[in-house]
Amino acid sequence: MKAMVCTKYGGPDVLELREIAKPVPKAKELLVKIHAATVTSGDIRVRAFQSPPLLWLPMRAVLGFTKPRNPILGVELAGEVEAVGPAVKRFKKGDRVFALTRMRLGCYAEYTCLSEEDLVAVQPAHATHEEAAAILFGGTTALHFFRKGQLRSGQKVLIYGASGAVGTSAVQLARHFGAEVTGVCSAANAELVKSLGAERWIDYTREDFAERPERYEIIFDAVGKLPKSKCRRALAPDGRYLTVDGQGIAKVLPEDIRLLKELMETGRIRPVIDRRYPLEEIPEAHRYVETGRKRGNVVVTVVPPG
Repeated sequence: MKAMVCTKYGGPDVLELREIAKPVPKAKELLVKIHAATVTSGDIRVRAFQSPPLLWLPMRAVLGFTKPRNPILGVELAGEVEAVGPAVKRFKKGDRVFALTRMRLGCYAEYTCLSEEDLVAVQPAHATHEEAAAILFGGTTALHFFRKGQLRSGQKVLIYGASGAVGTSAVQLARHFGAEVTGVCSAANAELVKSLGAERWIDYTREDFAERPERYEIIFDAVGKLPKSKCRRALAPDGRYLTVDGQGIAKVLPEDIRLLKELMETGRIRPVIDRRYPLEEIPEAHRYVETGRKRGNVVVTVVPPG
């Protein structure tokens, strides 16, 4: 099978398309034919080995010292079950599934094996493979931080980086939970952010939100570029500052997957897809994501739709 392999840590050019052996499912595993995956900020961090200095050594121990121990990157996928091991009970051949592989990676390939106990579920009804692949990373990350911040209905929430993969999910989920949402983004993305449920938006290129009179119970930096010192004066008493920067891996619960599936099926949340790249153009997709200009998600079409 074809897979995009990360040969060492470095720039996008370290990614090479190779022919490797097709995996065989174990007793409790399912073999998934991958139709779609994504390129996330997490993939960029692994490929380039971007790590806070204090976490450098433990992260190398986890990921691999000279190159990724799991050389096929990609943390979310959607596809079809091609075969199941004899002990699998939750899935059957032909099921359309979506999954978050996290540090197991492995989504930049035509096939992968997943344990039925992994973060895998039947896709939301009526979703395309691309849509199903593009909801889990951003959605589960936002849910993790909202749990951490104890988000409640009626709170005022500011989301910095509201037009990215995590930000677009965060806007929709905050509205779902009854918060009053202000999104910070560029003017070019204002209509998108408002269409997702933000009552207000602030153009970060023209205005400093911290200089405005509004105070927020939660300020969520969904891109990891906002220092806490800047946020202090914009926080309400007992307000919480949350950031994806340097926070390690978001804790994902099985019920998170179920909630995102339900919200997609009922039209209360939708993935935002910016660009699509075929498997062989993943290095170019990485270059685009690194520009910091993407809106929502960048999808890899492993099996073209049709």
